[in-house]
Amino acid sequence: MAKTYDLTKGKTTPIILKFFFPMLLTNMLQQIYTIADTMIVGKGLGDDPLAAVGNMSSLTFFVIGFSLGLTNGFSVSIAQYYGAKDSEGLKKSVASSITLSVFITILLTAVSIIFLRPVLIMLRTSDVIMADSLLYGYIIFGGLFSTIAYNLCASILRALGDSKTPFIAIVFSTIFNIVFNWVSIYILHMGVEGPAIVTILSQVISAAICLAKLVKIEEIRLKKEHFKENFGIYLELLKNGIPMAIMNSITAVGCMTVQYFVNGMGVAFTSAYSACSKYINLFMQPACTAGITMSSFTSQNYGAKKYDRIAEGFRVCMTIAVITYLIFGSVMVFFPRFLASLMLNGEQQIELAMIYLVRSGIMIFAVDFLFVVRSGCQGMGKPLFPMISGIVEMVMRVAVIVLFTEKLGFAATSYAEIAAWLGALLINGIAFTVFLRAKLKENSTGKIYLFRRLKHV
Repeated sequence: MAKTYDLTKGKTTPIILKFFFPMLLTNMLQQIYTIADTMIVGKGLGDDPLAAVGNMSSLTFFVIGFSLGLTNGFSVSIAQYYGAKDSEGLKKSVASSITLSVFITILLTAVSIIFLRPVLIMLRTSDVIMADSLLYGYIIFGGLFSTIAYNLCASILRALGDSKTPFIAIVFSTIFNIVFNWVSIYILHMGVEGPAIVTILSQVISAAICLAKLVKIEEIRLKKEHFKENFGIYLELLKNGIPMAIMNSITAVGCMTVQYFVNGMGVAFTSAYSACSKYINLFMQPACTAGITMSSFTSQNYGAKKYDRIAEGFRVCMTIAVITYLIFGSVMVFFPRFLASLMLNGEQQIELAMIYLVRSGIMIFAVDFLFVVRSGCQGMGKPLFPMISGIVEMVMRVAVIVLFTEKLGFAATSYAEIAAWLGALLINGIAFTVFLRAKLKENSTGKIYLFRRLKHV
C-alpha cells in the first residue's frame, strides 16, 4: 500500500524542504525539456519554425493554464479534507475531481481545435509561420487529455503530501522528450509536428506513472458510490477551481495581447520574445515551486486548523523565493548574451532578447514573491483575490504594451511583464496578510508578524 504524507505535523522547515526539492526538480525538468525543445527546433529547423512554436505559447497557456488552474483548485479541497482526516469527504472529492476533469477535457479539446485558426489570425500571425503554428497547435490541443491527466494526478498526489512521484514521472518523460525530439528532427527529418507529438507522448508517460501510484493509495481507494450524489462536492471543487482557472486564462489574455503587438513587429521579434519567455518560465520555477509547496502546506494545515504553522511555512517559502531571485535574477542581468545565443541564431534576435532579459531580471523578484502569497490565499480556500489579481495582471500588461510600444519598441514587452507582476503582488500580499491575521486571532494567538524569526521552525 502506498504512503501519503501528513504536512500538519513535525518541524516546518524540514517538512517543507522535503516536499519542495522533489517538486523543484520536477518543475525544472519540465522547463528544461521545454527549453530543449526550443533549442532543438531553433538550431535544427531555424528561427522561423521557432517563431511558429513560440507564437503558440500564449495560446497554449490560455487553454492549458485554464485546466491547470482547475486541477490545482481541486487539490486545495482534497488537501483540506486530508488535513481534516475526513475519509469520505476525501474520496468523494477525488472522485468528483476525476468526473469534472473528463468533462473539461472534452470541452477544452473541442473548443481549442475549432477556434485555433481564427485566434491565430486575430493575433496577427505572419503568413510565414501560420502553417507551422496551426500544425503544432492542432497536435498539442488534440492531445490535451494527456496534459490534463498528468496535472490532475500530480495535483492529487501533492495534496496528499507526495511530491516524489511526480518527480519520478517527469524524469522518465524528460529523457523520452529530449531523446525523441532530437530523433524526430535530426534522424526522421520531421518539422514542428515532431516535437508536438513527442510532447504528447511524454505527458502520457508522466500521467501513467502518477496514476500507477494513485491506485495503490488506500486512503483514496474509490468505489462506485463515491462518484454518486456529489453535487455539493462539485460546487465546492468548482468554487476553488474556477477562480484559479479564470485567473490563469485572464493572465494568458494579457500575454496574448503582448504577443499580438510582438507579432506586428516582425518574425525576428517573435523569435526573440519566444526565447525570452522560455527563460522567464525556467528561472521562476524555484519560486513557483515554493508557491505550490505553500499551497499544499497551507491547505492541509488550514483543514487541520493549525494556522500558526501556515505562518511558519510562509517564512520558509519566502526565504526560498528570495534566494531564487538573487541567483537567477543575477544570471539574467549579467549573462543575457550567453542565454540568448543558446536558442537564437540571428544577431538582431539576440540583441532584442538581451533587452528583455536584463530588464526582467532586475525585477523578477516581484513574480517570485507573488507565487508564495498568491498560493497562500488559494491554500486557505480564498481564490477570489488571486482571481482579481489575474484581472489586474491583464490590465497592466495590456495598458503598458498599448501605451508604450510606439515609444519604447520591443522594450515595452518587459515593462508590461514587470507592471503585471507588481500589481498582482500588491493585491495578493495584502489579502494573504489579512486572511491569516484573522485566522490567528480566532485561535487567540494575538498579532502575527509574518517576517519575524519564528521558533521551532
